[in-house]
Parts: sequence; structure tokens; C-alpha cells
Amino acid sequence: MIGIPQLSPKLSELLHRNPDLMSKTGNARSGSTYEEKYLRRLLWYLLGGTRGGPNRAEIIKILQNRPCNANQLAETLRVDYKTIQHHVRILEDNGLVSLRNKGSYGAVLFLTAKMEDALPILDEIWSRIGTRKIRAKAEE
Repeated sequence: MIGIPQLSPKLSELLHRNPDLMSKTGNARSGSTYEEKYLRRLLWYLLGGTRGGPNRAEIIKILQNRPCNANQLAETLRVDYKTIQHHVRILEDNGLVSLRNKGSYGAVLFLTAKMEDALPILDEIWSRIGTRKIRAKAEE
């Protein structure tokens, strides 16, 4: 356990057991709130603010159901393989998908834990934009 140096050991232990006490006092900034805000902005930019956003959202929705490789994504979405590679690279650079056996033929794509936690944000974005239906959602 990491102690807070200015406080007595008992008080430090109490604050670590009850992190809500610390956030209520205003002494600590809630990291999860900051991370959620940053993730929300990132998703809005990647999915709602760019031309490739609908394709990226469709990739995420497909990977939500099952892991697959870039070729399978290209066939499912009926887009060029190079287009899928481009969008996967962007999603990977932003920590939303990960590749197993990167660099090998048929590398399998998975959603990261960060993206799995952000799926409600993805649904919120698409309910607000509402300009295009996600194919993977229609197939469910």
C-alpha cells in the first residue's frame, strides 16, 4: 500500500480503503472521470468527426461480436483490404484494437479493454449522429 506522507498511518489507510472520502474533499482529481472525458472526445473525433468514422465504427461493432482478421473484415464490410488496414492502423494507434501475431499473415484483431469499456459511448455517439446505420448491428 502506498501511504500519503503528510498524514498519519491510520488516516492514510482509511483514505485508501475509502477512496470516495478523498474525492469528496476535493484533494484528489478523479482519474476515471478524466480518462472517460478524454476517451469520449477521442471516439467523437475518430468516429463522428472524420470521413472514415462509419467504417471504423463498423469494424468495432464486428470485433465486439467476434475477433477476426483484416481479410474477414474486408469481406464482411465489402470494402477494399487496404481500406481496412488503414482504419485498423488508426484504431490500433489510438489503443482501441490490438493485433495478435502482429506482422504475420492473418493477424487476429481484438478490442482492447479500453474500447470494451467505451462501448456505451460508441452507442451514444451513433444514437446522436444517426446518419448511417451500422451493418453489424442490423445483422444481430
